[in-house]
Amino acid sequence: MRYVVTGGAGFIGSNTVDELVRRGHHVTVFDDLSAGKKQNLADVRDKIDFVEGTVTDAAAIAATCRGADYVLHLAARTSVPRSVKDPAGTNRVNVDGIVNVLLAARDAGVRRVVFSSSSSVYGETPTLPKREDMPPAPISPYGVSKLIGELYGNVFQRCYGTEFVSLRYFNVFGPRQDPSSPYSGVLSLFIAAMRSGSSPTVYGDGEQSRDFTYVENVVKGNLQAFEAPGVGGMAFNLGTCGRYTLNQTLLLLEKFSGQAANAKYSEPRSGDIRDSQADISLARQKLGFNPVVGFEEGLRRTWDWHCAQQ
Repeated sequence: MRYVVTGGAGFIGSNTVDELVRRGHHVTVFDDLSAGKKQNLADVRDKIDFVEGTVTDAAAIAATCRGADYVLHLAARTSVPRSVKDPAGTNRVNVDGIVNVLLAARDAGVRRVVFSSSSSVYGETPTLPKREDMPPAPISPYGVSKLIGELYGNVFQRCYGTEFVSLRYFNVFGPRQDPSSPYSGVLSLFIAAMRSGSSPTVYGDGEQSRDFTYVENVVKGNLQAFEAPGVGGMAFNLGTCGRYTLNQTLLLLEKFSGQAANAKYSEPRSGDIRDSQADISLARQKLGFNPVVGFEEGLRRTWDWHCAQQ
């Protein structure tokens, strides 16, 4: 099978590309390298095609999708704080980008598009865990952009017959998540700060909780979303159905590192959700999804990976 992975040089993308190649598929990575890195693809570089381009370029993504069977659309501006600072930029990449990808997939006769959505579409609804049948209520431009992507995909399926599946990721972390950006995931920022001997910054009181999901679990969910029959037009949570506070994660990192975190606490950030937890019953039932790496094991692996980097 021929796969196109937009954002395939990024954190989740490159981990997914590795698995697609391992399974013997032909993979084309489409990435503008604004967040992704070619070094993330070093192990498979001679086994894939690489196209440097942006999803805001309709002609480039259309040319890349010709002949593809499946498209995994990961390319996005992924940060909530960045979306609050620059909503127009987030809209341009995330909303214009999904429309361009869907048009390209439609015209290429792609069998199914799998879209990386986000738990941020739920917003601050108080009920936990979050279920897919809850009304969406995003509280950030990023969350809005992901919800619009889901709506566009479902409309394209209805109007043009292009199968579309949305995956609502819950706080994915693991190897290759770049800690060099202030907009990176919180765990990679904590690890980078502790390894450098500086103090991690916690926005809020640290009691906010997240369903931190190790990347290996998400990779499996990505591929199951291509393989499962009869799931076009559906959205699925990819998480663990667990919750850890930021303070709890710091205690674990102290245990792994043998040093005190000495965290600095600052004002909460606009657009951040207080608590998040996934109900994964639907993904278990329809996709066969079952997270196999728990949070503590995943955090240990991630710490060890960062320690192994030069």
